[in-house]
Amino acid sequence: MIRKLLIANRGEIACRIARTAAEMGIETLAIASDSDAQAMHVLACDDVVYLGGNTPVESYLRGADIIAVGRARGVDSIHPGYGFLSEDPEFAQAVGPPPSAIRAMGLKDSAKVLMQAAKVPVVPGYHGTDQSLDVLQQAAQGIGYPVLIKAVAGGGGKGMRMVEQAADFAAHLASAQSEAFNAFGNDHVLVEKFISNPRHIEIQVFGDGETSVHLYERDCSLQRRHQKIVEEAPAPHMPDAVREAMGRAAVRAAEAIGYSSAGTVEFIVDGSGPLTTGSFFFMEMNTRLQVEHPVTEEILGLDLVAWQLRVASGARLPKQQSQIVAQGHSIEVRL
Repeated sequence: MIRKLLIANRGEIACRIARTAAEMGIETLAIASDSDAQAMHVLACDDVVYLGGNTPVESYLRGADIIAVGRARGVDSIHPGYGFLSEDPEFAQAVGPPPSAIRAMGLKDSAKVLMQAAKVPVVPGYHGTDQSLDVLQQAAQGIGYPVLIKAVAGGGGKGMRMVEQAADFAAHLASAQSEAFNAFGNDHVLVEKFISNPRHIEIQVFGDGETSVHLYERDCSLQRRHQKIVEEAPAPHMPDAVREAMGRAAVRAAEAIGYSSAGTVEFIVDGSGPLTTGSFFFMEMNTRLQVEHPVTEEILGLDLVAWQLRVASGARLPKQQSQIVAQGHSIEVRL
């Protein structure tokens, strides 16, 4: 079992991880910028190292220095939380765990090709490498308008444009590519069918590198500026057959990349009518713990951080699929 854990983050998630670690008898080491010297996450941990500076670039994003601090202080594991370094494959490589899962799901286009091979349904679209205007326009015409242009890297709605007619495609493409390059340093895009009445439903998955289970779904359809506002579990008006089909698809996605730890497989669902087993499509996978994980914990009575720490210590999954049963309803509001 892990003896000393460095929490490479701050704020709510660092406090959350520290709480579970304390319950498991694991010593915790916090990191902090100068401006966070008296922050709650510092007080929640057993020890702290001050990295200096006031911005994330000067502190929480200094991956090599954070690893050096961990080695100097005798930690045997690092938890990145969410945000910051949590989906950085170079950081994962330097820490030790194989970064293959992060790399596999890091770009939306290659991830969708991988999911198609694993028989996970994806939104009809173009996910190719040829980024010429002619090829992308022809792809959009073949898909049928309206279409969605989407940056293959990053998230948060940056580099995303909805196009309703062919005459507007070139201008929207140039705008999306420019924004994507400025935000992520990568101007490649994919083109997909735009689902006009979407629901955003994600499946919490957990793997141990060999097998995976799903931990039911969260509905996060209520969004503003592409940022989730309300999360609820389980999703309302979700037929059991659809829940089972979506869960199986999410497990196939996780097992296709040999996933280990907590992850989320996000689906876009056609909400123009009742949910069916053919109305959901893979969107992306987040290879980390997410801010909305507590709503899943509440309906299952599980501690996902504890699961992470046990699996990171070499244990197999704490429960099999048949042992995971949901009860009640949980809602999280993000302000």
